[in-house]
Amino acid sequence: MAKSIMIQGTMSNAGKSLLAAGLCRIFRQDGLRVAPFKSQNMALNSFITKAGGEMGRAQVVQAEAAGIDPDVRMNPILLKPTTDVGSQVIVNGVAQGNMKAMEYYRRKPEFIPAIMEAYNSLAADFDVIVIEGAGSPAEINLKKDDIVNMGMAKLADAPVFLVGDIDRGGVFAQLYGTVALLEPEERARIKGTIVNKFRGDRAILEPGIKILEDLCGVPVAGVIPYVHLDIDDEDSLSERFDRKEGRRLLDVAVIRLPRISNFTDFSPFERYENVSLRYVEKVADLENPDMILLPGTKSTIADLKWLRQCGLEAAVQKAADAGTLVFGVCGGYQMLGRSVSDPEQVEAAGETEIRGMGLLPLDTIFRGQKVQTQTEGVFSGVEGLLRDLNGMAYQGYEIHMGRSDEALPPLVGNGNVYGSYVHGVFDAPGICDTILKALCGRKGIDFSALGTFDMTEYKERQYDLLADTVRSNLDMDLVYRVLNREV
Repeated sequence: MAKSIMIQGTMSNAGKSLLAAGLCRIFRQDGLRVAPFKSQNMALNSFITKAGGEMGRAQVVQAEAAGIDPDVRMNPILLKPTTDVGSQVIVNGVAQGNMKAMEYYRRKPEFIPAIMEAYNSLAADFDVIVIEGAGSPAEINLKKDDIVNMGMAKLADAPVFLVGDIDRGGVFAQLYGTVALLEPEERARIKGTIVNKFRGDRAILEPGIKILEDLCGVPVAGVIPYVHLDIDDEDSLSERFDRKEGRRLLDVAVIRLPRISNFTDFSPFERYENVSLRYVEKVADLENPDMILLPGTKSTIADLKWLRQCGLEAAVQKAADAGTLVFGVCGGYQMLGRSVSDPEQVEAAGETEIRGMGLLPLDTIFRGQKVQTQTEGVFSGVEGLLRDLNGMAYQGYEIHMGRSDEALPPLVGNGNVYGSYVHGVFDAPGICDTILKALCGRKGIDFSALGTFDMTEYKERQYDLLADTVRSNLDMDLVYRVLNREV
């Protein structure tokens, strides 16, 4: 069975996911077969594996860093929020239906066999498992029947490193307060603390580090600097949403829906030096982009109503009428159609039918069984602005409850308005280039001025940079001693 090590945090977005990814990369570089694991993930950013199972995107990133294919065993429980008090529950890649928060909380112990079956199966195939916690282990109202933090550490008999985010302030209180709220047997699992996202001179921290070590009784295993990395984020806490992007040669606006999912679909556009990618949630901020992207959503009907109420629907329709390129993916694609129906209340949005934006010739009906599959093919029959996509290969995955006309091709277009159910549709070589070339042609811009890149090579460099940063600032001797149970 594999050896295990666990990364827990003092709060959400403390940097657990990226630190776990960094360790996955380091162990891989050191010749070990390593896999990530997170027993329970709550996120709208998900992925479909080759086998057709659904899992959280964070573990997909960690698997990429480890150089292995994503596998639902790495994330046996995925919660996808549908409302403020409920989520769709996915177990080992398969949707089990929607549950209110209290119902799921009561039923958590029922999921332990599925979690341990996934973990033990994974541990039999690898040398090291890097386990990630969720939120904080010191949420005292949630500690009963915990299955993702100290509860998971106990199930896997895993030692723990605790990570705090100094960028938000109060890191010493975060780390010591978390340790102080743990039970003695839980504290015994913590083998070190880590200060994450540090900017400045480490010497200034040293007096506090010494006091923290005395208070917690464990060493500060590392101070990880704040580094700008271009690696997919897990959820809506992503910093990219708050980025104030200046306008560049080409301007792309993503409508930031309230229940936005799989926003990483649009990451390929961010990697061109002279393309700006902005997330917009107010009409005043939309302005006159060269391209408008409507992303996926966990609640198409509710977010379409929001789009209508805040005036962005009318703004997008006006832009489309003026010839702006509009592209919808999954839920955003459904919104562009004539109607969206939910007779079985699959989305639990209260509406059984709502008119769409009327920009594409499709009608969508929600059904109880989810479509989740990887897909690939070659574009054909594309007309209008993006006609040069014809003959180009695409690949990605579909994940949706709604069904539209099954006879529709993978890319539906109407002159300058397009939509697709395929997440990752922009990832394949040449797809982004072709779309941006069409926009450059409109504006009289030389495409070479945008700056191009090799996506695969670029991602590998980012993972290596992450690993180099972690290795240089974390006591890897201590990490290996902990991993080998010498501490």
